[in-house]
Amino acid sequence: MNFTRWSARLPGTQRRAARGTEGSVPAARGEYAQQLEHLAHEAAETGEPVDVPALEDFSVRELLGRLPGLVALAYGPEHRIAYVNDAYAAAFGPRPAGVPVADTCPEAEELGLLPLMDQVLRSGKPRTVKSRRTQDGGSYTVTCLPVDSAHLEGGGVLVHAADVTDHADAAERLRASERRHRETAVTLQRSLLPQDLEQPDDLRIAATYQPGGTDAAVGGDWYDVITLGAGRTALVIGDVMGRGVRAAAVMGQLRTAVRAYARLDLPPHEVLQLLDGLAAEIDASQIATCVYAIHDPNEGKLVYASAGHLPILVRDEDGSVRRAEDPTGPPLGTGGWLHTSGSIALPPGSTAVLYTDGLVERRREDIDEGVAALARALSGASGTPQVVCDRLLRSLGVTAEHDDDVAVLVVQHPSRKGPDAELFHNAALELLGGVEAAPRARAFASGVLSSWRFPVELRDLGVLATSELVANSLQHGTPPMRLRLRRTDRRLIIEVTDGDDHLPRRRRAESEDEAGRGISIIATIASSWGSRRTPGGGKAVWCEFALPDH
Repeated sequence: MNFTRWSARLPGTQRRAARGTEGSVPAARGEYAQQLEHLAHEAAETGEPVDVPALEDFSVRELLGRLPGLVALAYGPEHRIAYVNDAYAAAFGPRPAGVPVADTCPEAEELGLLPLMDQVLRSGKPRTVKSRRTQDGGSYTVTCLPVDSAHLEGGGVLVHAADVTDHADAAERLRASERRHRETAVTLQRSLLPQDLEQPDDLRIAATYQPGGTDAAVGGDWYDVITLGAGRTALVIGDVMGRGVRAAAVMGQLRTAVRAYARLDLPPHEVLQLLDGLAAEIDASQIATCVYAIHDPNEGKLVYASAGHLPILVRDEDGSVRRAEDPTGPPLGTGGWLHTSGSIALPPGSTAVLYTDGLVERRREDIDEGVAALARALSGASGTPQVVCDRLLRSLGVTAEHDDDVAVLVVQHPSRKGPDAELFHNAALELLGGVEAAPRARAFASGVLSSWRFPVELRDLGVLATSELVANSLQHGTPPMRLRLRRTDRRLIIEVTDGDDHLPRRRRAESEDEAGRGISIIATIASSWGSRRTPGGGKAVWCEFALPDH
């Protein structure tokens, strides 16, 4: 084959140039054409011919042989070797002419070139594959070009491979670094979330956290469940709007702060007010949203406050879904806003769902449409809280490759029937009158605890605790006063409320003191005790006794 006579037709260039003073060079794109035009004008001005070499004057074998890229030429349907340049031979070894590529070029099999060459030969169109790796660890970007020449029986394919091993290795190191960074953020994120959710007596709770796919940076989604005492439970979900380790670290600080504020047993809006100031101090550039809700089994509702977060959804026993409405304040860290609390009913048989925006937010779709889709999915979701979590994720199309973090907290208030219902009772007494209310309270407590078939020792401790709490309220509180007894399958709860908002504290009573020992007695005999201010003024003081295992 005469390679000197063969040449490729390169688009954007011209293969002929003027050699005399007559005529002009046609307009063409590319630096080579511009140089020819300049030489033609120069010849016209001087009157002397300029001999400009044409592309046909160069040897194709010499041009291809000097290319730094790897070049091979194959012909016919069997892709027999016609030529390989020096760079190709140096990389893969010399290749005998006339032998099919499949028999003599293992690198073609490794790079997946044989189907590509077949396609190029059939279609007459070039094809490129990027960063294919061979068994020896080299990476190549390969372009296959169709060659139409009378000297190539059955047509030909020109293979040009560029060695991109260094680039591919650098890209892999970058990907490995990004994977390690993401794994660190995921590990930090998961370690900052509760490892085991607290399970209140009156609620059944499950939560799911799923980080975004490998192409998404880890965010700052979090959730928490905090038992407050006296059967009350705080439910929290939030989302730090940043990405990566920094967002996870800020999330950890906010979650820790929420747990600390929850121990103060403050109303939801006061917790968010404190959290708002702290968020600005932690990092003013990191904006976070949060919902803080409290469930009180005596009230049958969620009292909540929201800082820029998505609304709580509640599914009733009949499958209808309600959405918690206002109040909703701005995100945490913005400052200058007075948060307020709202409420939504959570009767027996209902399910509440708290979630982050990764569950419902989609590109090119209004977020309200996502919330509506979640409501439809929740309407048909039944089963245990964990089953509901899984069904919601599937219904909303959340997979391992989802482009955002997702946190979901599912809270069920079971509807108890039969023997299970016998383990949950409430009893209350209005404390009217003066000091005579104390013996009535003791008699009431004794009768109720006997009807609940408590052991004698526990019944006596309950009556003693009732006497001390009522005496404390009669001495330091103001009307209206109320005694409430509650039993669950795990504990006995005794609570006294009154109209004075001064919270009691435990102190050491001196030997000559006639008073001041009530709270110390309560702290000694009860499993736990506490106090809180009640909405509208007043306070509640409570204690708990753990029930013996059956």
